[in-house]
Amino acid sequence: MGALPTSCVVAVVGAGAMGAGIAQVAAQAGHAVLLFDAMEGAAQKGRAGILAGLGKLVEKGKLPAEARDALAARIAVAPSLDALAGAGLVVEAIVERLEVKRQVFAALEAVLAPDAILASNTSSLSIPAIAAGLKHPERVAGLHFFNPAPVMKLVEIVAGLASGRAVLDTLFDTARAWGKVPVHATSTPGFIVNRVARPFYAEGLRLEEEGAADPATIDAVMREAGGFRMGPFELMDLIGHDVNFAVTRSVFQAYFNDPRYRPSLTQQELVAAGWLGRKSGRGFYDHAPGAAPATAATLPAGPAPSAVAIEGDPGPAEPLAGLLARGGIGGPRHPGPGLIRLDGASLALTDGRTATARVAAGDPSDLVLFDLALDYGSARRIALATADQAAESARAAAAGLFQALGKSVSALDDVPGLVVLRTVAMLANEAAEAVRAGVASAADVDLAMTFGVNYPRGPLAWADAVGPARILAALDALQAAYGDDRYRGSQHLRRRVAAGQALTG
Repeated sequence: MGALPTSCVVAVVGAGAMGAGIAQVAAQAGHAVLLFDAMEGAAQKGRAGILAGLGKLVEKGKLPAEARDALAARIAVAPSLDALAGAGLVVEAIVERLEVKRQVFAALEAVLAPDAILASNTSSLSIPAIAAGLKHPERVAGLHFFNPAPVMKLVEIVAGLASGRAVLDTLFDTARAWGKVPVHATSTPGFIVNRVARPFYAEGLRLEEEGAADPATIDAVMREAGGFRMGPFELMDLIGHDVNFAVTRSVFQAYFNDPRYRPSLTQQELVAAGWLGRKSGRGFYDHAPGAAPATAATLPAGPAPSAVAIEGDPGPAEPLAGLLARGGIGGPRHPGPGLIRLDGASLALTDGRTATARVAAGDPSDLVLFDLALDYGSARRIALATADQAAESARAAAAGLFQALGKSVSALDDVPGLVVLRTVAMLANEAAEAVRAGVASAADVDLAMTFGVNYPRGPLAWADAVGPARILAALDALQAAYGDDRYRGSQHLRRRVAAGQALTG
């Protein structure tokens, strides 16, 4: 079908942060934009906010004043819904209440041309439910931007049961013409991003609740080993716990209380206390002016390694062999079970089991597990967990090895899967389940998670890099350790592993 021509008028209903941002995106692409809000003065305020933001860019020399003025001339405030009659595309960005959206769409259908497209920016509501009762539900689809809309690249094009193929293709091509990265999704709770991202928060919360480490340490491990821009606790504080908890609870209820999406009692208590994060001044962290920043727990210097040997295949930790060799502390390679042997410690990459359980199953009594890293060469921190049977000196020896490679080391309690592997396995599992359910293709899932929430790698591509069989084994170990169905492996993942196929293929 192609993108909508710039001669097409775009209307935006709802002039809050999202609506104003979408209006700016459309105007920057060359469309005349009508901005409407039912609240008195809200549309004028939204337009003024757009111009104020552009004015700052002009002051910084990032935008010519002429471009700002031309864009301003393309955004007009509409006095009523009836004034939107000439629009070829209307994007609704109002409150997340189904009955209100239905009323707005019914009113729009009555005044718009028959070929006009009706799109909702909803992040959580069903597109078929929004379109229910309309005479032409085939022209309704989701057009889900991410905040802030002028900056974030991802747009989810969400198909309802009745959404026309031509409508979906036009929205896809239009989003791409607007400089965005569009992905196709079907209307299921959370679409792609808000569904697949749930384990990022949930596993962090559960790790903190079971005493694996404090929030600052978990966040540091996720950033400095996992490569994420923010850890789960600082991101929840930024989003707002009221918003994050509401999304989690909504997805949990929409999936009929599936344990994969179970909300956290800890986060519920934060919301009840009004500790909502940055916007309230307190969440997991103290955001009051002058508050001391929280710091990660870091082990003191351990002994420098002397004899180092690698036994067998360390799997995704193989890059450590090269780092050790370049650091002048590499040793011989021997057949074996994938261990790095030191004086006083045996190191292994976590496989989802605790170190204590592995020793009980026959691993060396001085076992120390280390966590997954996105890139062991650039990782600035590594997390360790020591078997209960091991001497304290084993952890110090393991810390000394990674410190000799220039890395900070944090000790965790001996929890299943540690931090990064556990989170990546759960993200990959949820992504695989989304593919199995027909929510999106594997390629679109990975695109959505990299451009929508800035993950350092798509979860399916990351699982392929680690090895789908290793990811599944970690999930099975987590489920066995906790007896919790939230860790059950996706059948799509199991079939791919059984067939020896990549998840991104």
